[in-house]
Amino acid sequence: MDHQDTKTPRKDLEPRLEELAATIVDSAIKVHRSLGPGLLENVYEVCLIRELTTRGLKVQRQVSLPVFYEGLELDAGLRLDLLVEGDVVIELKAVEAILPVHHAQLLTYLKLADKRLGFLINFNSPVLKDGIHRRIL
Repeated sequence: MDHQDTKTPRKDLEPRLEELAATIVDSAIKVHRSLGPGLLENVYEVCLIRELTTRGLKVQRQVSLPVFYEGLELDAGLRLDLLVEGDVVIELKAVEAILPVHHAQLLTYLKLADKRLGFLINFNSPVLKDGIHRRIL
């Protein structure tokens, strides 16, 4: 299941990141099957954290992401929803539709955090596989 942006050429990941990606997707699907759509984003966030940590992964929540401007590090209030194993950015949503701004947000977070792999997951999808978007830099 590769929901990579089709406009971006495929850039292979190391096997460890591919395995991590598969675990993240499987965990998100399990949470969605259990809870269904229609809840607030923070509910899915805490349940996904629980599922990922149960599988032995290190998960950081609401990680501060500084912005560098004119040589200065500034706290602009940016927060990564989840950072898994220090390598994968997960941006969670519980919205009617994913908009281009949501994709741009994930891309910006990946660049600012200097990470290669990210997921935009909309738990408000009737079938979660339709709400999972994978991005590789």
